[in-house]
Formats: sequence, structure tokens, C-alpha cells
Amino acid sequence: MDKNDPSGFTLAPQSFWLASEAKTDYPVLNQDLQVDLAIIGGGIAGILSAYWLSKEGLRLAIFEAGNVLHGTTGHTTAKITSQHGLIYNKLKKTVGKELAGQYADANEYAIKVYERIIEENNISCDFLHEDAYIYTLQDNYINKIQKEAETASSFGIKAHYLEETPLPFKVKAAVKFNHQAQFHPLKFLHPLTQDVINNGGRIFEHTRIVDIEGEGTYTLTTHNGNKITARKVIITTHYPFYNKPGFYFARIYQDRSYVVAVKTHEKYPGGMYINAESPTRSLRSQPSPEGELIFIGGENHKDGQGKNTNLHYEALIDFTHQTFSVKDIPYRWSTQDCTTLDSIPYIGLLKPLCSNRFSQVGND
Repeated sequence: MDKNDPSGFTLAPQSFWLASEAKTDYPVLNQDLQVDLAIIGGGIAGILSAYWLSKEGLRLAIFEAGNVLHGTTGHTTAKITSQHGLIYNKLKKTVGKELAGQYADANEYAIKVYERIIEENNISCDFLHEDAYIYTLQDNYINKIQKEAETASSFGIKAHYLEETPLPFKVKAAVKFNHQAQFHPLKFLHPLTQDVINNGGRIFEHTRIVDIEGEGTYTLTTHNGNKITARKVIITTHYPFYNKPGFYFARIYQDRSYVVAVKTHEKYPGGMYINAESPTRSLRSQPSPEGELIFIGGENHKDGQGKNTNLHYEALIDFTHQTFSVKDIPYRWSTQDCTTLDSIPYIGLLKPLCSNRFSQVGND
């Protein structure tokens, strides 16, 4: 990527994940269809749901409005971690020790599940265990980080308070979560989509679902008027497109964040990092055919409240030059994250009496 002047860049943003894997080419649904299970959304949540449920013999289909894996899944930083900022002490105060502990257990267990799927299917997806750090450069966050380490440890996470990290600059304090992980999400998911097909599942791209009607048995309508009849429905669209029960669209807010992928003269010191304060700075490395890349992320802002997009990239590039000796910046991209009001994802039934419609929204 060549930056020609402060007002812009010569090349359009491009995600490393999408650039390094072939684009999918599944058909558009052009007729009515009957299935046991309809999954709306072809990102990581939809593909994993289909992977497990197709093994149980369900006739299922995934419906994706664009291309499979090209939404948030194709624009993530791809960390598999139970560390989501300074969250555990916050959850302990807001939802209580029991629920906060369940959140910790679920996220630690998820790391093991990813590893098991990769081993069972012999998937080569750059999976690597790395320690994850939250660090601060400000005195007023030291106590918060100490409490986060204590609280996370009380939930069984191997978390440690530190005053130094492997990063090439000094920090005031940090908490380290041991044995977290990172991977290449598309290399992980493409073999699973093939498993879905092999198990009798179907995948349709450029097939937007615009309405859901019924109870017990559901009728889904596509953008071109085709009807899908399904006994069960799972909505994994990241943003809740279907708003009738729950009104989840009013119970989340959306952030945009940015990433630059850089090649440097020095070797990355290992680990995954994010700071506690604003503006956000996130770091991790990634092997590639071009050599080691370092992903520098951050510059989060609520949707519609950001500056000129290029200014966010330039801020990350300035941080990168202050931290490393940069050779090249071949990729940059941004993504949109949905965050729930209590910082816990909405997962499960859309409403208590809605027995066969499920959803996963927010905090990916």
C-alpha cells in the first residue's frame, strides 16, 4: 500500500484474510425450498452452527446476503481469547459473580473447542497458542488492571499482573492471560463449509432474507420472492435484521475499528496485545507468504461519529512507525462490531415463548 498524501491512499482497503483465500461461489436461491433448519447469515457463527447440526442429520441451508465469510468474519483480527478488555471485574459488579464466572468458563472452553475441531479435521489454519495481554500507559489504569487480574484469576483463568511485557516500549501495568490463541479464520472455515455440503447441507449466497412469518413452522421470504419453509431458524447475521421479537436492534450499539497489516525489519516479540485506554491499540502477528505481518488495530468509534476514514488509518500508521521499523504496509481494512448493553452477547431464543427461533447478536 502506497500512501501518496495526507488526504488519501492510492489503493482501496483490503482484508488480508480475504486476499489470501479464494472467493466463494455458491448459488443464488431461485426457487422455493423446504428444510428442517434455516440458518440466516454465512459468517463464523452460521458456519459453525451448520457444521455441528448437519452432523445430526438435519436438512439445513445457510442463506447469506453477500458472499459467505466476507462480512465481519473476513475483517476480524481473529483472536480466540477469553480476554475482552477490562470485562471481568465489570461483569462481577453488574451481573454478579455466578454469571461472570459462566462467561469466563464459556470463553475458556471455546478455545479448547476450536483446537479440537482443528485437530479432528486436520485443518491447517495458522492456529497458534499465544498469551494475551491488556496493558496501560496511564497511571490511572494501574489499579483497574490489578483488579482485573485478581477477578479473572478467581474465575479460574490463568491471569497474572505484570509491570513489563515483551512489547518494544515500556508499560505502566499489564494483565496476561496464558494460553489463548489466534488463527486464520477463512482457512479454518472453508473446510467446514465443505463438511456441511458433504453432510447434505446447502449454502446459498446473494440470497437476502427479508421477512420471517409463522410460529412452529416458519416461512422465510427472500429478496426475490422465493419462500423457504423451515421448522427451526437460527439468525446469525451479526446485526439483528429481524426486529419483531425482542427489538434487539435497539439494545446494541455499533462501533467501527481499523487495522493495518505491516511488514517490519525486526521480528515481532510474540503475544496478542490490547491497551486499556483510548484510543485503542491492538497488536498481533500473522504468518503469510510475504513473511511475517503485524496487525495493528484500533481507532474505535461509534458508527457515524468518526473522522475521515483515512485519518484513522494514518493514526495507526503513525503508532506503527513509533513502535517498529516499517518496511511495507500491504493491507488495511476496517470492520463493524455490535456491542450489547451489558457487554454479553445475545445468544439463544429470540423470546421466551419462541421455541424454534434462535439468534446470536453482538460482541463477536
